[in-house]
Amino acid sequence: MPQDTARGRGTPRPDALSLANARRRQPGLCAVVDAASSGTMRRSGRLVLGWAQGHGRAIARLAGAWSFSLLVLFPLASRATGACVNREALTHAAVSITRYFDSKDGQGDSDLLGIRGTAWFLSQTSMVTVEHVASAMGLSAEIWKRLEIVDGESRQPIDVRIQRVAGSHSEKIALLELQTAFFGARELRVRKGPVAREEQVTSLAYSGNQLRFVGGRFVQYGDGDQFAGTALLEMYDGNDRLVLDHGASGAPVLDCDGSVVAVVSNIFTQTLQFPSRTIRISTAWGSPNVVSVPIDVLWGVSLAH
Repeated sequence: MPQDTARGRGTPRPDALSLANARRRQPGLCAVVDAASSGTMRRSGRLVLGWAQGHGRAIARLAGAWSFSLLVLFPLASRATGACVNREALTHAAVSITRYFDSKDGQGDSDLLGIRGTAWFLSQTSMVTVEHVASAMGLSAEIWKRLEIVDGESRQPIDVRIQRVAGSHSEKIALLELQTAFFGARELRVRKGPVAREEQVTSLAYSGNQLRFVGGRFVQYGDGDQFAGTALLEMYDGNDRLVLDHGASGAPVLDCDGSVVAVVSNIFTQTLQFPSRTIRISTAWGSPNVVSVPIDVLWGVSLAH
């Protein structure tokens, strides 16, 4: 994630999520800043850290160490894997969701405009994202709150609430209930069963508020204290290994039959500081670069161990 310069942190530090500028004209607003999952949007357009859990930063530090060691081990990894699902079959399945804040939300920071992420439909009245997106949006299980749902060129405001949070580890899934049906929603089916190592997978996400189709592979289920309950993936679009970055948290990960196997939660990055600029890089080819939550947590079971 870009560094927290707006809060005066000083020395740039790596983080697992990032923010990107995404222009949207509105009265009195100069810009909207995309959240890679639980990031924030500000009137000034300044970039700030929005990941509310220290776990994300711990992952990023570990990923930075992987980046340099695996660069030696896997410099010539194949980049040929592409999306293995027909794009036409996924039309209207994933959407960008944005929660805009107002004075009634009681946000202490007057610059805070809202939160943006990705979600996908289980039905026309229910959709799924990751828990930290719902949490950063301030969504509730009791009170309906308004989201703007973007599907391509279509925008629709709908009130939602949290129906259920699933998962027993730090990375969780949020099932959202829509007060009114989203017209034209394409429902995705969910896979019940483990994913095999090296199995091809595809994700569709609103990265930078633009729908992207991303191919890749399942690497392994996570273990240990930091990665328990996760599925680690290697995902990329050509040479772009940061494609599931800005606003992509909550995106579905599908097998080649079109069934959801996981939900995008986080990415691994390393930040490099140079005298003239700061750049962010992914892990090396052949290593995981995306953290996801296995979909089996919806059923109260765990395949990730």
